[in-house]
Amino acid sequence: MSVIVTDQGFARDDWTQGFATRDERAANDTRALDLGSDVDPASLTGAFEGIALIRVDFPSFADGRGFTIAKQLRLQGFTGRLRAKGHVISDQYAMARRSGFDEVEISDEQAARQPEGDWKFRADWQERDYQSRLRG
Repeated sequence: MSVIVTDQGFARDDWTQGFATRDERAANDTRALDLGSDVDPASLTGAFEGIALIRVDFPSFADGRGFTIAKQLRLQGFTGRLRAKGHVISDQYAMARRSGFDEVEISDEQAARQPEGDWKFRADWQERDYQSRLRG
């Protein structure tokens, strides 16, 4: 199982329609895309029709390509749900939100190691950035 992290805390996954890769999507009518961390977001231009959710993989907490992918997807006009999946740690939650993610999907094991309070502390991501502190 997995846990979905939002600004409100932990929740169970409410997405029941399944995920498909770009190649699999051509063969079925899935409304959610699974993207690897090596995808070129420019190759998705114009491919958002009918897509309600995009999930971007984070193979390692040290791999920040997913943040760039999220930002580029938003700049290209994707307005649906954007989810980070995998090895995102609570310290990276604010960065995930700033780059365009709506939520983070983590394993139950990771949720046990990094409890909900660790994530909720960073849910005030709009106020806790260094630029706001420097300007204030």
